[in-house]
Amino acid sequence: MTDDPLAWETMASEIDYSCPGFDVRRDAVRLPDGTVTDYHHVDESPAVVILPLTPDGDVVVIEEWRQAVGGVNRGLPAGSVEESEDLFDAARRELHEETGYEAGSLEHLLSTEPSNGIANSVHHHFAAHDCTPTAEQNLDDNESIRVDVADYDDYLASVVDDELDDGRAALAVSYYELTQR
Repeated sequence: MTDDPLAWETMASEIDYSCPGFDVRRDAVRLPDGTVTDYHHVDESPAVVILPLTPDGDVVVIEEWRQAVGGVNRGLPAGSVEESEDLFDAARRELHEETGYEAGSLEHLLSTEPSNGIANSVHHHFAAHDCTPTAEQNLDDNESIRVDVADYDDYLASVVDDELDDGRAALAVSYYELTQR
């Protein structure tokens, strides 16, 4: 337990609901003022997000149906890290599975907690350089993905113009622009 006066004490924890991809966990907690209550959150494995750049500097993007928002999302390849899988291996695997592309090199950009008010997920963002198509996609049963290549500057502009809805993609390209380009 941390000594921070804002810290909550977890007295018990259990899974209330489980499905492929994540669990919903219920923690019995004691708040700093002594109040005892339940706190529910999404419990999921770490994920990788890949910004794939071609040798010409374009971005390999995916267009994927997102049931939660009821539409096609123009984002970047991403997915869960499998148990005992190295983050770099997970990034290579997800890039290959979702796009059919392979990277000449991978660079870790940053790791974030994208929804730490409701989920314990950690996203590890990578830049994949010199990406070239080498095979067909190898999608999971619950994926509907179309692959496209976008001009980097146009993709970056879509963040600024509020046209890119995918937060993971917006963060990856913004971070890359601010630190690498």
